[in-house]
Amino acid sequence: MAGQVEAALAELGLELPQVVPPLASYVPAVQAGDFVFTSGQLPMVEGKLTLTGKVGAEVTAEEAKAQARICALNALAAVKSVIGDLDRIQQVVKVVGFVASAGDFTGQPGVVNGASELLGEVLGAAGVHARSAVGVAVLPLDAPVEVEIQVRVSA
Repeated sequence: MAGQVEAALAELGLELPQVVPPLASYVPAVQAGDFVFTSGQLPMVEGKLTLTGKVGAEVTAEEAKAQARICALNALAAVKSVIGDLDRIQQVVKVVGFVASAGDFTGQPGVVNGASELLGEVLGAAGVHARSAVGVAVLPLDAPVEVEIQVRVSA
């Protein structure tokens, strides 16, 4: 039976995906005490990137924002793989978003809003978080965006 967080996702027309398998030697998420840290999540849908390239060149800021939303959904799936029930999330503590950016692109915060807004929509007050939005030259598989989250969970 789905909990409140997954019901909120369903109301948005979203379903929690399967955890994206690691691309190298790491795990999707790790719990340390009351905290879960995810690895960087790419905007994979059914095992594939739907867009590639640099934001501000091949990918628009709006397209990248939608991709960041997918990253956040994948991050929630990674968290669930460790804690079993997303309703145990008490607070999203930190979100870090990496945006593969064209040289003159400076809209990284707007892109990462895709992840932040999704977390707020499904978690309410528990989705409010600290955040970094970082422009980078390139990301794995030429993804336009990558997002990692840190959450505090109940016992």
